[in-house]
Amino acid sequence: MRLVILDNYDLASEWAAKYICNRIIQFKPGQDRYFTLGLPTGSTPLGCYKKLIEYHKNGDLSFKYVKTFNMDEYVGLPRNHPESYHSYMWNNFFKHIDIDPNNAHILDGNAADLQAECDAFERKIKEAGGIDLFVGGIGPDGHIAFNEPGSSLVSRTRLKTLAMDTILANAKYFDGDLSKVPTMALTVGVGTVMDAREVMILITGAHKAFALYKAIEEGVNHMWTVSAFQQHPRTIFVCDEDATLELRVKTVKYFKDEETRTLECSKYVTGDLSHQYLEN
Repeated sequence: MRLVILDNYDLASEWAAKYICNRIIQFKPGQDRYFTLGLPTGSTPLGCYKKLIEYHKNGDLSFKYVKTFNMDEYVGLPRNHPESYHSYMWNNFFKHIDIDPNNAHILDGNAADLQAECDAFERKIKEAGGIDLFVGGIGPDGHIAFNEPGSSLVSRTRLKTLAMDTILANAKYFDGDLSKVPTMALTVGVGTVMDAREVMILITGAHKAFALYKAIEEGVNHMWTVSAFQQHPRTIFVCDEDATLELRVKTVKYFKDEETRTLECSKYVTGDLSHQYLEN
């Protein structure tokens, strides 16, 4: 497990975007070899998406041979609703890059058979060869995607009832009117994300500090579903200083020292500082 601590949100977003960019470029995707990327929504990844768009517009990165799978979607919200995750992804990312829309997969919360939609999503991931890098964010209660506290840590893509804390947190996107906030969603499972070859979780802000503490310093617990990724062989938590406020001083120092050594080893092995992953 790797914990990367940056000074602020902008630097954390830039680091994450550079990591994704490097992963895609190093993979050398092509017509018969697609890079498969799992993607989140919410406020945290917006800075990362803006940097990826910048890299694309500068000619440094192409998504022509990239397939994406989004984590979740509300149930019952029209696809063209401004707060649907279809709208979010199109407006904040997809329409600014060269991805083939047929390669951008988002769950359909209006499907006639929601379970069949979830099963088909899992099947599409498998047919794509699995996820190379799954990027995620978390809620203040440590949920990843819509795997609310108490979710199974081996769960698959399914229909979930949203916790009241999540509904309250999302009310700001619906004019503060709780009656407008969807109460159900389709979401990838914890097990779905765990199957990815690599996982990067973005955690920024003091309001996420206790969740990061639970993810890093305490044991695996289904009440804090993000803690499951302690057991993934290639997990990177990317955070800002504010998100570390609940961590022990020695924990922060340990991971900062580890990151310094990782970058020094990477420079020695590759001759650059390209953020290559070295197993810890």
